[in-house]
Amino acid sequence: MNLDAIKQVYLIGIGGIGMSGLARYFKHLGCEVNGYDRTETELTKTLAKEGISITYQDEVGSIDPIFHQPAAATLVIFTPAIPKDSKIKAFFESQGHVLYKRSQVLGIISESRFTIAVAGTHGKTTTSTMVAHLLKDSGYDCSAFLGGISSNYDTNVLYGNNNTVVVEADEFDRSFLTLHPNIAIVTSSDADHLDIYGDRSHLLESFQLFLDKVVEDGKRIIKKGLEFKGQISYSGHEVADAYASNVHVREGEFYFDYQDVHGKIEDIHLGIPGIHNVENAVAAITVARLVGISAEAIKKALTTFKGVKRRFEYIVRTPEVVYIDDYAHHPEELRAFLTSMRKLYPTKKLNVVFQPHLFTRTRDFVDGFAEVLSMADNLLLMEIYPARELPIEGVNSSWLLDKITAQHKQIVTAEEVLDFARNEMPDLIVTVGAGDIDKLVKPLKTIFEHA
Repeated sequence: MNLDAIKQVYLIGIGGIGMSGLARYFKHLGCEVNGYDRTETELTKTLAKEGISITYQDEVGSIDPIFHQPAAATLVIFTPAIPKDSKIKAFFESQGHVLYKRSQVLGIISESRFTIAVAGTHGKTTTSTMVAHLLKDSGYDCSAFLGGISSNYDTNVLYGNNNTVVVEADEFDRSFLTLHPNIAIVTSSDADHLDIYGDRSHLLESFQLFLDKVVEDGKRIIKKGLEFKGQISYSGHEVADAYASNVHVREGEFYFDYQDVHGKIEDIHLGIPGIHNVENAVAAITVARLVGISAEAIKKALTTFKGVKRRFEYIVRTPEVVYIDDYAHHPEELRAFLTSMRKLYPTKKLNVVFQPHLFTRTRDFVDGFAEVLSMADNLLLMEIYPARELPIEGVNSSWLLDKITAQHKQIVTAEEVLDFARNEMPDLIVTVGAGDIDKLVKPLKTIFEHA
């Protein structure tokens, strides 16, 4: 495929965070960009405001005729999450179009560039966004395809004036195997996406294949303790090739020292909270050091880093109430998030609103979820968000709730969460999950700001 010849792009599943990034990229290049998604979201509304035409009807009649016939100037991209019985997808296939996965297109975009790819079952979105910010803020520059909305730049795609691209390397559907990184990071390899991989051994096999894709003389940066071998190990809490020490909280903010073979960077202020984010910062700093960014520029960039929307995002932060929203949807992500909450607010009662994501993930990790959610002082548990899945008999939030040992726990609807906020006015509350729980953010913010 010759990307220079592309003039019009259709994206099936345009509302996904990765697909929307490609939509913006091709719009930036001057292409006519259209797409379909099942539901309207804040992100799709933003894309529409940017001049991208989106339909929410899975009907052939909703497709602009300019996309009907295959042509060298027409590119059709689809997400693997799209249902197999999609009418729009079937139409393009019947017309003879070659349909490309998002990962294939990303691989083509990155193949002629100096690529920094960040992989991991969790931590990759924040780490890749942090790497991109370090390169941007320092003046080194880069383009970037991110798995979340950067709070610094209010977008999930960045455009640079050099040949460097930062890519979030997604293990779902083995998408990251299309990449050939110059620098690869692996943040974690906990069992996940077992509906795709079957078991953890196959997941680890794919991560190793990803690392094998690193170009000759490339660098592999691996979190210490993972099963993979890399030139550089890193850690947020123990000695490694690159590691954090003297991690502490001052006035509600995280500070730490960074150490590698080149020396120490002292008293780094991290612009976002979280013990796990200190470890993410160690990986990002290691990349910055590899490309020659100075210690002073690194410290300045990390101080100004605002994080990623829905990753430890402060929604309300007043003397009366602290409300944080987070995307965590795996037991280890939840553990890191709730542990950081305890460190930041040791004297406050922790109210947790959690929405499980996927029946298979809940089934596979139910004991892990139960253990971690028991850290809450008060748990408001929503029903499982199904996403692409059909229900599994016996797998529901009541089953999970029975295993949780928190003293105060209940299953709630979205409206009951809002009622709780209005009636109880908690001084510390978090909403957590990867489904549509984010629809609660605006109404909760309104309640707390107008109390």
